[in-house]
Amino acid sequence: METKMEAFEYTYSAKKQEEIQRIREKYQPREADKLEQLRQLDRSATRKGTVVSILLGVVGSLVLGIGMCFTMVWAGNLFVPGVILGLAGLAAAGAAYPVYGRITRRERARLAPQILALTEVLSRKNG
Repeated sequence: METKMEAFEYTYSAKKQEEIQRIREKYQPREADKLEQLRQLDRSATRKGTVVSILLGVVGSLVLGIGMCFTMVWAGNLFVPGVILGLAGLAAAGAAYPVYGRITRRERARLAPQILALTEVLSRKNG
């Protein structure tokens, strides 16, 4: 006579289950939260201006440095072009902030209808 031993084995690990849920949430499609959408639109209004102004400031600073090198290191026949290059670099670096302001105003005007519509929806929900 044979005896069958059937056993039920169960192990539970809270840490493993949490990790499984975190990984699962990454791959499940989710609806964009209205508040998160509003935050993304608000951030995108300044992103373009920030990138352009940083690039303009960095390029302007580099051109200014090249102009300074021309005037100090190769002072003979490159002094005048160095001064001109330095002034152009100063102008570019100085224009970075006004360019930021102009681009940001334009982007905010472009995004205003979407942002205002979302704020209306969110205000009605919370009101």
